[in-house]
Amino acid sequence: MKSNAPGALRRRGITRLAAAALTLALSVAGMTAVPTPAQAIGVAVPLGTASSFAVLAGQSVTNTGPSTINGNLGVSPGTSVTGFPPGTVNGVVHSADAVALQAQTDLTTAYNNAAGQASDASISGDLGGQTLSPGVYTASSLIGLTGTLTLDAHGDPNAVFIFQVGSTLTTASASRVLLVNGAAPCNVFWKVGSSATIGTNSTFVGTIMALTSISVTTGATIDGRALARNGSVTLDTNVITRETCSTGGTTAGTTAGTTAGTTGGTGGTAGGTAGTTGGGTAGTTGGSGGTSGTTAGTTGGTTAGTTAGGTGGTTAGATGGTTAGASGGGAPGGGGRPPVGGVGTGIGGSAHGPSPTEITIGGVLVGLTLISVGFFVVRRRTAKAS
Repeated sequence: MKSNAPGALRRRGITRLAAAALTLALSVAGMTAVPTPAQAIGVAVPLGTASSFAVLAGQSVTNTGPSTINGNLGVSPGTSVTGFPPGTVNGVVHSADAVALQAQTDLTTAYNNAAGQASDASISGDLGGQTLSPGVYTASSLIGLTGTLTLDAHGDPNAVFIFQVGSTLTTASASRVLLVNGAAPCNVFWKVGSSATIGTNSTFVGTIMALTSISVTTGATIDGRALARNGSVTLDTNVITRETCSTGGTTAGTTAGTTAGTTGGTGGTAGGTAGTTGGGTAGTTGGSGGTSGTTAGTTGGTTAGTTAGGTGGTTAGATGGTTAGASGGGAPGGGGRPPVGGVGTGIGGSAHGPSPTEITIGGVLVGLTLISVGFFVVRRRTAKAS
């Protein structure tokens, strides 16, 4: 009687291999069933009409010395603005008018927006000597800055840095905020729970939104804004430059898509330039006037305009809009950033990556592949043995 042992062993081997593959697939599925908490994603704070102001106060604005304000200056509901001259405002001064009132309303909305964003990390004490990645940073009480704070965007020009300071913000003399690897002043926001004091000869970056007052001491500069909700802004021989993002957030998606698409399509940049250049150049070069010139000009202009408009509009609109929109666009009011760690996302969007379902399916497919390979190997061995 012929022994059945080899066949039984082979069947056991197949069973073990199948069980191992199935275990692997189920393990992968099990890991994906428990979602990993995502990092909070900071979104550029929408400033509304307050974005046009370099200095805005609730009670008064007082200046000493030849300060230069690059942007609008306003106060509301207070009315007092003193020290201009000798200070210079390269913008419009709004004292208790409708524009300043609306800016204060929008500042309150912006302040609450910054305060309400989910935190990435807690901070405390002095920020000097630290290098921070894009994120939302929360301090329960006061924050100081002595020396240099470096904000590293990791190559993302839409990276957003938000600081939620519980009480006061105070910088020491000659301290500075340094932006590296594409970080932009327009995407740095400081929500201050009481008052801010910028030390003498400090170089500060970002939009300060203080609940009470802001004091910018002698020789300090701000690449951003000094916006105080309820109290005063006090200046002394300072330079404050309002910063805006050229493209970012919705602008990157809309501008790249709409501008390149619409502008190109309607004959602005892509269509218009190509149309004008195609028409003018082709008209001039292609013909010496008359029919040839007109035709070449019309054709060159129309074709180049239409093509550039169509292509520029569709391609740049689709590509620029989609790519810039996906890579850099999406949130109202300005640029945004990927989550901490540098995952590319849309502005204000969540991190894009394989979902738990996709990873589960992938794990199952890997398991089934291993089972198939196992059967194939065992059958080959069986065939050789027989």
